[in-house]
Amino acid sequence: MTIHDRIHYLIENGIVAIVRADSGEDLVRVVEAIAEGGVRCIEVTMTTPGALACIETAAEKLRGADVLLGVGSVIDAATARLAILAGAEYVVSPTTSKDVIDTAHRYGKPALPGAYTPNEIVNAWELGGDLIKVFPAAHGGLEYIKAVRAPLPDIPLVPTGGVDTHNLADFVSAGVAAVGVGSALVSKKLLAARDFQGLTDNARRFTEAFQAARGR
Repeated sequence: MTIHDRIHYLIENGIVAIVRADSGEDLVRVVEAIAEGGVRCIEVTMTTPGALACIETAAEKLRGADVLLGVGSVIDAATARLAILAGAEYVVSPTTSKDVIDTAHRYGKPALPGAYTPNEIVNAWELGGDLIKVFPAAHGGLEYIKAVRAPLPDIPLVPTGGVDTHNLADFVSAGVAAVGVGSALVSKKLLAARDFQGLTDNARRFTEAFQAARGR
């Protein structure tokens, strides 16, 4: 896949599941469970212990599968490089760093820098961000995303935080490129219980809601 193929894949699938856990144990099984539910873009955050090893193992086990595995919570270029070498296919950050964006592009991977205000969003876009993660989108919610998109319709936004199955269709209607979903999909309760079927069921509900919102 080229970088443009990966960007298209993220937009086409529309949901990025954010896996953030207190332990790296079972993370590969978590990724597999989410993928089984139809969510094909999965981000493993660097805040999870053993994240690089998980990405490497999951990338190997999912080789040839219809899944795009990425890394999140990346704040420096060195971490971006290590994650990409471990198998990450895109790089997501809570903030905007030109070094992280440039590193991702050097390896042919999309960069999703984090921004919130209109000025930050435009800056992230001008620095080369492929999709702009609006974070924390829970602060301001849907109305904020609509307000930002009005003067900036050509910048592809990925609101992260505050998106669930009840408001997913509204975000899609607002014209976002994709959405990042954390605890509403990958809940700490399910992780603690090692309820992999529950994760699969959650992922399936999000997938069905997204497909309905896009009229598929």
